[in-house]
Amino acid sequence: MILVTGATGLLGSYLLLELLQQDEPVRAIIYNPESKHKVYRMFKSTGANLRLLEKVEWVQGDILDYFSLLDAMKGVEKVYHCAGYVSFSPFDKEKLEKINIEGTANVVNAALESGVRKLAYSSSVAALGRTEDTLVIDENSQFKTSKLNSHYALSKFAAEWEVWRGSAEGLEVVIVNPSIIFGYGDPSSGSTKMFGTLHKHHHFYGKGSTGFVGAGDVARIMVILMESDIINERFLVSAGDFSYQQVFSWIAQGFGKTAPRFAIPNWVLGAVWRLEWILARINPRHQPMITRETARTSLNNLSFSSKKLLTAIDFEYTPLPEVITKVCQAMLPELENKN
Repeated sequence: MILVTGATGLLGSYLLLELLQQDEPVRAIIYNPESKHKVYRMFKSTGANLRLLEKVEWVQGDILDYFSLLDAMKGVEKVYHCAGYVSFSPFDKEKLEKINIEGTANVVNAALESGVRKLAYSSSVAALGRTEDTLVIDENSQFKTSKLNSHYALSKFAAEWEVWRGSAEGLEVVIVNPSIIFGYGDPSSGSTKMFGTLHKHHHFYGKGSTGFVGAGDVARIMVILMESDIINERFLVSAGDFSYQQVFSWIAQGFGKTAPRFAIPNWVLGAVWRLEWILARINPRHQPMITRETARTSLNNLSFSSKKLLTAIDFEYTPLPEVITKVCQAMLPELENKN
């Protein structure tokens, strides 16, 4: 039996599809039963077979509820831990630590107690750290204190140490560190927010560059690594480095709109993140459109190497323009209906 945490999230839903297509017995933890519709919408919008979802054994639980994890892991041999919290808001530090660090510790401890054989953890390239003098980031990059490392990065870095602790205590583990993941999802949150924003405002682009990868590719890589003899290793997962201008142009094209023509001035970024900070301070429910960390990141030119992964397994990434085109096609009807 296989257990998936975070199954209703962006990566988790693609992982469910990958496992179900391979006819694997899958159990998925779900915190709110109503969130199943997210997976249903992803399957439907991408043309996946909806009947596959009938094979999922849904169990209500929470990675912050240790005993619910023990119940969910009964008879489980492999665990895919995709649950986590992504935020760059300066007011979410405590929530990031609670979900990403404590939640991961609970998953690791429950796996050890339940006799799980292998755990695959979805981390982030953010956990590899970055500094102003970093040229290329890979698995050997040393995490150092830097203003370029957000609270989110620190939480994922600490979460990885919980996984390594589990490894030291006898659990077989493998960690993937994806760059920005693109796939069908909620257009108001996560990396998919980029698509929702560009559907409305497609005239401007960020000056920097970074790594991107398709959600389906990350899911397939996690399954390949889980089924392999590879243990106690981590792998950076990125299809390539692209400028925001190029990526935004592909997204605009996918929506049938003109490519962005104007670079966002630094002073505009500075003004917007400060305004968003004030709004979030006044209203705790307000999710900042941009923060100081994301503004800073949009100006950086980051480069990532997945050479280690491509040496370890036989894999070919889906070209990013193809990934973006499919996401745009899947999301367009929903976005058009909202307008």
